[in-house]
This record gives sequence, structure tokens and C-alpha cells, in this order.
Amino acid sequence: MRVLHLLASPYFTGPAELVVELALAQRRLGHEVSVAVDRKRTRASAEELAGPRVEALGLASPAPLQLSVKSSPFAMMRDVLTLRGLELDVVHAHFSHDHLLARLGRPKGARLFRSIHAPRSLRWSLPRADGWTVPTAEFGRRLMGAPVVVLPPVLSGDFCPPGDRLAVRSALGLGGGPLIGMVSTFQPSRRHALGLEAFVAVRARHPQARLVLVGDGVLEPELRAHVERLKLGDAVTFAGYQPRERFVPWLQALDEVWVLGLGNDYSARAAAQARACGVRVVAVDEGALDRYADALVPPEVDAVAAAGLLGARRPLTLEPGESIARRVLALYEGLVAGGPGPLLPLGTAPGPGERSR
Repeated sequence: MRVLHLLASPYFTGPAELVVELALAQRRLGHEVSVAVDRKRTRASAEELAGPRVEALGLASPAPLQLSVKSSPFAMMRDVLTLRGLELDVVHAHFSHDHLLARLGRPKGARLFRSIHAPRSLRWSLPRADGWTVPTAEFGRRLMGAPVVVLPPVLSGDFCPPGDRLAVRSALGLGGGPLIGMVSTFQPSRRHALGLEAFVAVRARHPQARLVLVGDGVLEPELRAHVERLKLGDAVTFAGYQPRERFVPWLQALDEVWVLGLGNDYSARAAAQARACGVRVVAVDEGALDRYADALVPPEVDAVAAAGLLGARRPLTLEPGESIARRVLALYEGLVAGGPGPLLPLGTAPGPGERSR
């Protein structure tokens, strides 16, 4: 099949990584797959631009789509006409802007599919699609019987346990331990301040524990000030934003990851990546985090602190990327019907992790 993924974002963060890994898996299964991203915004004060990453992987669509929420009405109409002239079997939209353009400019004979990545996308004004992917079964039920598949994160093979975790730490200049990490953009929804408060209590039990904050964002100055107020300066490392090739070692260096809130990707990708690297996960009950958490906690200081560094692990089998890609391809082909509810992802536990209340 000829598949075009549309992602109106200039950043390689949130759903972008999932989209790229899904496209690569679909290509490995023998299909002609490309990805179009926002080409208008070419600078990033934080994070990483998606365009160069997609180009380097050979996935960039040759179609001259601007695909930006910042586009003028004229540029949007040009995108509609460009889409309409393409020869495709599937257009897979990932954001609301993509979905609207694809609905207006669907190529003749092509099927239109949409991924819902976060709850804010589920609104009454959603344009129609032939099928949907969602991060959790609950999202699928809100689509009222439409053909739907639960789409978990597609992980590349470099997310794996390290051969020598201490050697990885040493190479990164990380001493001490145990190491707890938070790996996300510094935004209110990720609850880094909550993590800092809980870490104070964990340090009372584990005086050598260290906290590693991987990421950047608008709250960084505020978080640095909070660290100083809590007198945690020597115990907290601000690692900054780490592009993909450098991110994996930072994750492999950790003993535990705290995921205390989600942003625009409710598939819980960071938690799945951590589990793939052999890292314990403590998480709040949002999105698909219950699928990957070793300990599931409410967003409260005492609960997070009590669950931290307990060591208890929940068995989990992560679904291979090609298996996920095959189910999405089956959706494209009309082999996945609506039925009473969406399909749960194969190879994962449908129930929640250990709950700490």
C-alpha cells in the first residue's frame, strides 16, 4: 500500500516519534510509506525539529506540503489541492489540522484514517474518518463503535537494557545512586514540582539517591529555583534535552523513572521506553500509563514518595513494532471491524499495575 502520514508539528516530540517508528515498521513490512511534517516552522528554541529527523530516515514525503497550523488560508488551500493530486491508498492524519486538510483534499480512492493521541482531540466536531487509532480502549469507546485499534508506542531496538548500567552512568558523569529520572518537557502537566517534593522524602530513606531531569522547557528557571529552596542542589542533575541518539543512554543509566503526568501523547511512550531499558516505572493513572507502570499512584507527594525505590516489578511483555504495524495495516485494509469495543494491544497486560494509594 501507498501510505502518507500527516503530522502538523515541527517538533520531534510527543506523537512524532510514535509516527516515525510506526512508518518505519510499516515500510519494513513492504509498504510504500512516507511522512509529512510542518515545513513552515524551521526553528526550535527547545526540543528537536522533526523535519531533519524524517529526512535523515528517508521517510520525508516529496509532496510540497506546508502542513502547518501557522499557514495562511492560501497555503492551506494549496495543501488541499496538493493532497488531492497525490496517488495514495491511505492518508493517515495525526493532528486536527491534518485531519481537516485530509478530509478536504483526500485523493481519489484513498482511505482516510486518524490517530487520536490526547483527549483534547476528542470533540464533537471531529471530521469523519474510515478508521481510528487510539492510545487506550477508553478513547476508543468514545468513538461509538467506529473501526478502531489501540496503538501502543512502537519502540526501536535501541531501547534495551544496558550491558553495564554502572559503565553507562560513568560515561555520562553520573555518580552515586540509586538514580531516579523524569524524562519529559518542563511543563505544568508533567508535575516536576511534585516530583521534587516527593524526592525529598525518598532522600530521607536513601541519602545517596539522585534525581535526573532529562528535558527542557519554559519551567526550567522555576524548577531550578525550587531545587535550591529544597536544598537539593547536589542531588539533582538537569541533563537538558537529549536527542534520540543520546537519550537512550540517559534512560539506561536510571534505576527508576517517574512519569507524573502526560502532555499530547497519551500512549505513555516514555514509560514503555523505560520498561524496555529495564527501568522500574512509577506513574500516575493517566492515558496508557497503567499498562506499563510497576507502581500506579495518585498525583500526591506522599504516594509518589512511598512508591519510590521499592524495587517491586510487574511482569510485562512489550509488543514488537512489526506486530503493531500489522494491526494498523489490517485496519487500513478493512480487516478490523468495529464490534462492541476497540481491540486491546496484543502482548500487553490489560489491567493496571500495582496500585499505591
